[in-house]
Amino acid sequence: MIKVTKLNGDFIYINSNLIEFIEEMPDTMVTLTTGKKIILKDSVEDIIDRIIEFNQKISK
Repeated sequence: MIKVTKLNGDFIYINSNLIEFIEEMPDTMVTLTTGKKIILKDSVEDIIDRIIEFNQKISK
């Protein structure tokens, strides 16, 4: 799970394994494999960094 910031400033945690794709338009929109879309304040680069960090933690 990675921590992300919604547009209203609230934090939520999403399962990074469910991310199908991420778009920047200008806000960041994450589409999950479930079809749900989430608009976030975080940049695409920040989300990718968090996914990499999370995957490194669980592979140790």
